[in-house]
Amino acid sequence: MEAPDMLRYRTIPLANGAGAIPAVGFGTLIPDPGATRQAVKTALSVGFRHLDCAERYRNEEAVGDAMQEAMAAGTVSRDQLFVTTKLWNTNHRPERVKPAFEASCRRLQVEYVDCYLIHTPFAFLPGDEQDPRDDRGQVLYDAGVKLVDTWRALEQLVDGGRCRSIGLSDVTLEKLKEIVEAARIKPAVVQVESHPYLPEWELLDYCREQGIVLLAFAALGHGMEPNLLEDPVITAIANRLNKTPAQVALAWAAQRGTAFLTTSVTARRIEQNFDISALPEDAMQQIRDHIGTNIRFNSVVETGVPGFIPRISPPQGGR
Repeated sequence: MEAPDMLRYRTIPLANGAGAIPAVGFGTLIPDPGATRQAVKTALSVGFRHLDCAERYRNEEAVGDAMQEAMAAGTVSRDQLFVTTKLWNTNHRPERVKPAFEASCRRLQVEYVDCYLIHTPFAFLPGDEQDPRDDRGQVLYDAGVKLVDTWRALEQLVDGGRCRSIGLSDVTLEKLKEIVEAARIKPAVVQVESHPYLPEWELLDYCREQGIVLLAFAALGHGMEPNLLEDPVITAIANRLNKTPAQVALAWAAQRGTAFLTTSVTARRIEQNFDISALPEDAMQQIRDHIGTNIRFNSVVETGVPGFIPRISPPQGGR
């Protein structure tokens, strides 16, 4: 077991010499831009150095403003930050990939992105409407593009030098294998829902074999029922170690070799979620052996439609 106070600073090397990703990441799925800006500034001040963004969240400008303020204040420099953002479903056609990437860079106010992910493997009808639907409310998919075509366009972004690594999000193991087998530049990162109720051991084993980092979103179960943070195994470990249940679940994520994302707009919770430390080996084993609940909270892997934020008008973003 590594020194307890070092787990929060762990980094994981990326494939293709693309640097290293901080295991502890801050997700920016926050609907209100003002709250986004303040939360990101707080996260950077307490020590987060990995920010996970997306075109779909509709708040990249606020994240960019927060980064600029933090850099101007001397809190952090650009080379200390790892910035991830994502290509949305309406931009899967190869000719739309580079313009979408460049637009994200402009909004984030960055010259390069450390990792660019395909947000989901589902292509929607191309256009400015992020959630295209027919008159019956059904998603309008784009049958004119294959995921591998979109992947080739991401590989070209890496060739161009402003995109340091690429990856996939919300994919199944089968879909990931398809891209790995076809790729000239293999995915460096795969972002999926994962937590003690959805450990994704088979996917994690495959990622380890391929040198791919598994980046877990909803690492705390996103506060949905059944509530992971009320699980008796988690709460017993937390009580024994004088930690919060969230700190136990996040430490488990980092300690088993994944990177993770956590999101909050509450300063105290942001601070606590960074302040993780290594768990005893018996606690890691208890979580693996004694938690029987298995549930996926977000059905986006089946449809490409975000499952955490309801589709309302105006759209509030999604996973």
